[in-house]
Amino acid sequence: MTTPLLYFFILGDVLGAGVYVLVGQVAADSGGAVWVPLVVALCLALLTAASYAELVTKYPRAGGASHYTTLAYGPFAGFVAGFCMLAAGIVSVAALARGFAGDYLTEFVTLPVVLVVIVFLAALALLNARGIRESTRANAVATVVEVSGLLIVIGLGLWIVLRGDGDLGRLTELGTESHGPAAAVLSGAVLAYYSFVGFETSVNVAEETRDPRRSYPRALFGALVTAGAVYALVGAAAAAAVPTATLAGSSGPLLEVVREAGGVPTELFSAIALVAVANGALLTGIMSSRLAYGMARDGLLPGFLTKVLPGRRTPWASIAATTALSLLLALTGDVATLASTLVLLLLVVFFLVNTSALVLRRDNASRPAARDHFRAPTVVPLLGAASCVALATQIEREVWVRGLIVLAVGVVCGAIAAARLRRRG
Repeated sequence: MTTPLLYFFILGDVLGAGVYVLVGQVAADSGGAVWVPLVVALCLALLTAASYAELVTKYPRAGGASHYTTLAYGPFAGFVAGFCMLAAGIVSVAALARGFAGDYLTEFVTLPVVLVVIVFLAALALLNARGIRESTRANAVATVVEVSGLLIVIGLGLWIVLRGDGDLGRLTELGTESHGPAAAVLSGAVLAYYSFVGFETSVNVAEETRDPRRSYPRALFGALVTAGAVYALVGAAAAAAVPTATLAGSSGPLLEVVREAGGVPTELFSAIALVAVANGALLTGIMSSRLAYGMARDGLLPGFLTKVLPGRRTPWASIAATTALSLLLALTGDVATLASTLVLLLLVVFFLVNTSALVLRRDNASRPAARDHFRAPTVVPLLGAASCVALATQIEREVWVRGLIVLAVGVVCGAIAAARLRRRG
């Protein structure tokens, strides 16, 4: 894989459905200057991305956050990192299922949320079970569609401003009745952070990249900055075009820009948004089910999750289990709560990755690494770890309760898995 191909691979992972459903929630938390928490979230994501770039180029055949954490801290911490990645994927699918059942869908039909969520997740599970080839083909088409939707929003927002109907003053409005400017930015950044996740999955193609020491950092940082620029423009366009209260009250916030501009059928844009949400859920569902299958195959999760369909060899048991958990979460939480729960789980993973980058600088014979690799300045992983802690302090109590339950399950399973590995050794 060349650097440009890797760049587009990562960009496709990052540019996704989150911004379609979360811009309104970010506006509710931070005020009209939606672009500010988006830019802050980008800067924080770049800190952790630098640690990933160091670890990927140092261990180009490594298996992601779980592997790095295992090298640094041992199998127990490695399992917890892998479990949090798995749980984050399941939560993400649940959040997108709720987003699919929102205002974008009601442009076509009004149905009970429970029914929509059940049918949506069942359809994704069937496509996932049909095979990876069909799923990736659907993703290639959907990625083009969802990016075109974001470009439409930027263009329409600019048109609204140029014709004199927008309000550029909203772009400097930071803070809400319950939060001052600083707290509002951090609160909004927690949700905005969700829009940048996805870059961490690119570690799995590092060994298939030409000269990963040079290619991976360039592609990773380039893709994140590109995504950040698109998101900031989308946030600015939406805030300038639509009153903050209207954005905050909509589960299809970008649709409000289309309504305000006119000229583009709302049904067309809603269809684009629904494709984006479905594509994001499909990709994340594939990742979650395969991760569950892999962990079960390694003896880290119950063995029944390794069962596959006889003909297509897809892991139907893992697909069924992860879909069932996503359904449970989707029926018991709203989009904002689920997105914050996902961010909390990933903050645990990213904290472990940032600190692992520092620990693993003390290489020895048992940790072979590439000598010529990308190395972030020491302050960067330190700031990355600190940013994870700072964002975690902004997460609401209800989300912490959900997150701590998941972490408790992960700790128990990790202790069991570590004990099994010791017995095998």
